[in-house]
Amino acid sequence: MQLTKMTRLSLAVAAALTLAACGNKEEAPADASAAQSGAPAGEVVKLGFAAPLTGPQSHYGEEYKNGVTLAIEDANAEKPTIGGKPVTFELVAEDDQADPKTATQLAQKFVDNQVSGIVGHFNSGTSIPASKIYSDAGLPQVAMATAPAFTQQGYKTTFRSMTSDTQQGSVMGKFVVEKLAAKKIVIVDDRTAYGQGLADEFEKAVKAAGGEVVKREFTNDKATDFAAIITSIKGTAPDVVFFGGADAQSAPMAKQMKRLGLKAPLVSGEMTKTPTFLKLAGKEAEGTIASLAGLPLEKMPKGGDYATRYKARFNADVATYSPYGYDATRVIIAAMKEADSTKPADYLPKLAAINYSGVTSAAWSYDQNGDLKDGGITVYKVEGGEWKVMETVGGAGAAAAPAASAAQ
Repeated sequence: MQLTKMTRLSLAVAAALTLAACGNKEEAPADASAAQSGAPAGEVVKLGFAAPLTGPQSHYGEEYKNGVTLAIEDANAEKPTIGGKPVTFELVAEDDQADPKTATQLAQKFVDNQVSGIVGHFNSGTSIPASKIYSDAGLPQVAMATAPAFTQQGYKTTFRSMTSDTQQGSVMGKFVVEKLAAKKIVIVDDRTAYGQGLADEFEKAVKAAGGEVVKREFTNDKATDFAAIITSIKGTAPDVVFFGGADAQSAPMAKQMKRLGLKAPLVSGEMTKTPTFLKLAGKEAEGTIASLAGLPLEKMPKGGDYATRYKARFNADVATYSPYGYDATRVIIAAMKEADSTKPADYLPKLAAINYSGVTSAAWSYDQNGDLKDGGITVYKVEGGEWKVMETVGGAGAAAAPAASAAQ
């Protein structure tokens, strides 16, 4: 077929453009996206994160996630090199809805996606079932979970970022008997692994200190009407009512106790020591006492700097959990650096033996079970609509303030 001059000219132009394109392709770097973004070619290290990000406990999970996010951003800003090549850490966050079944499904998903470490889960009820999947895969997990059972399973991959309920319950049980002079105590829990576990340890400590548990009741982590329980316990004239559970339940419980004329103060754990509790309980929050692992933010080794940077990054104040999520993420990364490897099998022994100076502790380290060695507890009381420190027991830098009596 005879070609016209115009056709021959078009083909020549097309050929020239093709050659030019091929030449440009041959000169392009192996990682074109990295070159265009200015980032060095290297390894992307995925860190899994799971917590409730929807539902009534989402405020816990979101703040927790913020701490992990800030830790990863800080680590990447340091331009880390592991195994002789630059690495970039990437957060893979999932919503476990505080549901054990969802948590196990996500755990398997993380394993299948070959993440290099896990920060989470948040709840004990999700962390415990998920931990077996991580253990079977040899995947290190640093959880917020505080139930004693989490680290009593014998897994080498389970670590905490807060003190256990054994420590918190022991401190608070002794505190209400010895410092609040409470003789008759009522205990209510939400039947979750966290709430019941904390209540069990509290009860043991109360009895060991010479106090009497005159009644024990339970509810669930969805309830908001506690009139029947309060009416039942009111007749025992308790000096203290202890609740093991979250602020979504403790806040309405505090309100209803006051409105039904129960004068005993409500005492609870760290899931009550939140800004959300103050908001939900309103003026009836006054006098509530709660424990929280570790030192107050202003007394943490790097608490002041962290609070400033957190506020700048998220336009919010630190609530409760984000500093622990930050340190949990940083200790995983520190263990990788010490092992000079991002492979779980290589850095796991380094994580078990870590001694890290972080935001929450100047000596973050673990015992043989994966529990934190430096486990202080701070007791707070709501005064004037704010959480005020009553006393810090144990841990580096512990300091005490005069404790109020239960009658106040």
